[in-house]
Amino acid sequence: MVLIPPKDFRDESMASIKLFLDKWSVPYDIATYGLKDCVGSHGAVYKPNLDANKVAVQDYSGMLLVDGEGIDTFKLYDYRPLLDLVVRFNSNSKIIGAVGNAQKIIARANIIKDKRMAAPQDEEIRRLVLLFRGVPSENGFEISGNIFTVRSQDQLQEGMQGVLSYLGVF
Repeated sequence: MVLIPPKDFRDESMASIKLFLDKWSVPYDIATYGLKDCVGSHGAVYKPNLDANKVAVQDYSGMLLVDGEGIDTFKLYDYRPLLDLVVRFNSNSKIIGAVGNAQKIIARANIIKDKRMAAPQDEEIRRLVLLFRGVPSENGFEISGNIFTVRSQDQLQEGMQGVLSYLGVF
């Protein structure tokens, strides 16, 4: 499952994720809160096929949180239903991925203790990683247990290859 903010997600990240998953024939749903069209920061439009309020954790191998200004605009890192969903995925040992500033969500869900995080240069995210006892890394992407983080869209392809390898896709 790929979760995007309702508005102002990073178009480039979503396009890269979609391209990569489609290339390797990995099934996925696009989720957000509600089912209205989601509009990226540069105008890309995606129609979610899953309301994040209705996600059944057992139906997915993991979740991937897409970055963008919408994370901050909608304060998704404070949205209790999303944080609870992340915790349920973690409790079921499902992979949880976050790109760029979406790392705020998994930090605030308090699931990163002793996990390596590809923390972006953004000072606020670095502070949250330390506050919730994550271990900041200078690597472009990290897989630490079931937590997968990518510093920015620039490292996304390399990170996605790592995750698909972790899942046994190739």
